[in-house]
Amino acid sequence: MLNRGKIVRGLAAGLCALVLSACVLPAAAFAQEAAEAPVDISADGDAARIEGCAFAVQGFQRVQVGSNRPIDEVYQGYAYLLDGGQVVVVDTASYAVVYVPPEVAERFGISEGSASWDDMKRYASALDAGQASGAAKLADQEVWYLTTQQEYQVGQVVFRFDQELREGRFYTCIRGADGSDVKDAVQPLCADTFQVVAAKDAVIAAAAPPLQQLADFLGSIDYSPLWVTLKTTGVAIVFIFVLGLAAAYFTMRIPKRAQDIFDTIFTIPMVLPPTVCGFILLWCLGRNTAVGQWFIDIGFPLIFSWPATVIAATVVAFPLMYRSCRGAFENLDANMMDAARTLGWSNARIFFRLMIPLSWGSIAAATVLAFARALGEFGATLFLAGNYVGVTRTIPIAIYFEWMGGNTEVAWFWTAVILVFSFVVILLINLLGRRTTKYRQRSNQVKPPRGQSVRAQASDTDGGMASGEVQHES
Repeated sequence: MLNRGKIVRGLAAGLCALVLSACVLPAAAFAQEAAEAPVDISADGDAARIEGCAFAVQGFQRVQVGSNRPIDEVYQGYAYLLDGGQVVVVDTASYAVVYVPPEVAERFGISEGSASWDDMKRYASALDAGQASGAAKLADQEVWYLTTQQEYQVGQVVFRFDQELREGRFYTCIRGADGSDVKDAVQPLCADTFQVVAAKDAVIAAAAPPLQQLADFLGSIDYSPLWVTLKTTGVAIVFIFVLGLAAAYFTMRIPKRAQDIFDTIFTIPMVLPPTVCGFILLWCLGRNTAVGQWFIDIGFPLIFSWPATVIAATVVAFPLMYRSCRGAFENLDANMMDAARTLGWSNARIFFRLMIPLSWGSIAAATVLAFARALGEFGATLFLAGNYVGVTRTIPIAIYFEWMGGNTEVAWFWTAVILVFSFVVILLINLLGRRTTKYRQRSNQVKPPRGQSVRAQASDTDGGMASGEVQHES
């Protein structure tokens, strides 16, 4: 028979455990949650403070890409150009290394295992997440190392912090213990840098009302890419329009075999990647070529200047204009052209008074389409003109470099601008096509008059119809 005393004691022990789990454990969890106060991040995303923490963070920057080139002809490793005297966090594929200047670590008691060290990681993770722009986040890192030494070694990899390799320019470098290149092995993801200040000295900007935020955002944007893009595209479309019409007319008046050769030359920029077009243009017009040097001698350098953006946009968008115009000209009625010649019309008069009016629907649509292509040109422009703010930075280039710099909001703004332009372009093309279709339908309903007049009718590829009356004596 079971001992009743043991049963009673067992029930009492179970009841006590249940009470502890219901009361003590939630209290401990609440205490832990209360200990981890939220990170209060500034509205501009570069400062943060934690309630109860002795220090705060300001001036946060995330540097996405470093350089693996020698510095002053000496290989220093994979290097990030950063401000001196600040905390630096290097995030790699396997671990993160945090450098804290000795005076900062001593002032705020930052050491491994301390509460200050945990706060430091929370600061870095929260601010990094705000500027990651879709890239790998520091918060996902599981292995962290802390050092107050300017040289720190992890395995066979040496991290060197706060290195003044040039006067007034400080670098954080990563290389092998033997001085070798370890970039592919380490896979550096980014470098974060910030200042540590006393909590009372930190300035945490509060979020403004939504309308005020929008006004501040629009007021902070550099609008020079818009003006550079419109100026570039406006000038380029003039060249594209004239050259496209001239090339289409020229290829129709040469022998068939020559047509195939010139048609290939005029069309090939449309099928080549834009970067290939940019490389070829750079090779043909560079400073080391006779053409490029001649332009430099006359004081009009082409490469990495605003005219280079016009050249790149013209070359890339020209085939669209040429192909559409040639297709429209080829579908004109040859008998109508011959009839005009028998009346003594010159080729120039036939071109301007007959071919262009009959093909105007296709020409207008091709012009709008070429304008849109020139507006969105990126690869050839970057290759030939570079990225100079206010000079050669167009909207597509601005989107790329703003995103690379972590300015996702600005990149989205310029993306929205391009989307609006694209919508307007497609709408114009549709309206032109609809107008031309209606014109063709009305023209098809017109019957040739009886009597002494004969009407020569012709239609172009986009459906346009024109009538030219030739009088004959009865």
